[in-house]
Amino acid sequence: MNLIDIQNATVYRGDTCVFDNLTLSIGQSGNTAVIGPNGAGKTTLLKVLNRELYPVRRPDSHVRILGRERWDVWEFRKSLGLVSHDLHTHYLGYVRGIEVVLSGYYASVGVYDYQSFGDSQIERARKLVDWLGVGDIAERLFSTMSTGQQRRFLLGRALIHQPRYLVLDEPTGGLDLKATFQYLDVIRRLMQEGRTILLVTHHIHEIPPEIDRVILMSGGHIVGDGPKHDMLSDDRLSHLFDVPIHVVSANGYYQTLPG
Repeated sequence: MNLIDIQNATVYRGDTCVFDNLTLSIGQSGNTAVIGPNGAGKTTLLKVLNRELYPVRRPDSHVRILGRERWDVWEFRKSLGLVSHDLHTHYLGYVRGIEVVLSGYYASVGVYDYQSFGDSQIERARKLVDWLGVGDIAERLFSTMSTGQQRRFLLGRALIHQPRYLVLDEPTGGLDLKATFQYLDVIRRLMQEGRTILLVTHHIHEIPPEIDRVILMSGGHIVGDGPKHDMLSDDRLSHLFDVPIHVVSANGYYQTLPG
């Protein structure tokens, strides 16, 4: 049983057909990055995985996560945690950091009067923010934090149910170098502890050494899929981004330079 199994999926956003018979499988082990330029279909893929969009219903088409096409939203969040650019952009600024993490229990954006949290849930959230290195600012408002700090609290929100699988959307976008390195270190620790991560990005530098499979996406199609060292080559990336690219690597990381 795969973590993600998409077969012959045709997906629309409004009147635009983004995917036409897309097929993609990702197993439960191994860490994967999906790379592509803007407009490649990465955001649509995330919305499909997060059950915000569904494919056109056909007998030969399905989208299954852990073998299932239908999920209860609460059970789903316990299996798969997601930190997306959309979530970060739309998250409420007046919520305290600790409340951002607690909101993961209800899969809500913010916390509300009708929601209640037990002592064990609050303790779990406190331990998480400490582990993420932001325990000292847990009472601060989300809007007063740096982008890197906000990203850590949103990651804590995704981790609150201790999911084995995580989907991260451009995790270091908008971060300075220090915050980028710190966040990548957290991601690496999660993978080293046994979590399976799917990273969706167009930033080559944010692909950690633990990523072993890379999927190249362009125009709603899979144009490359294989081991990282094969996919992150001059020729493949130059073709993918339609510009001459030279790839360099050091310490398990890759970076791109003008070709």
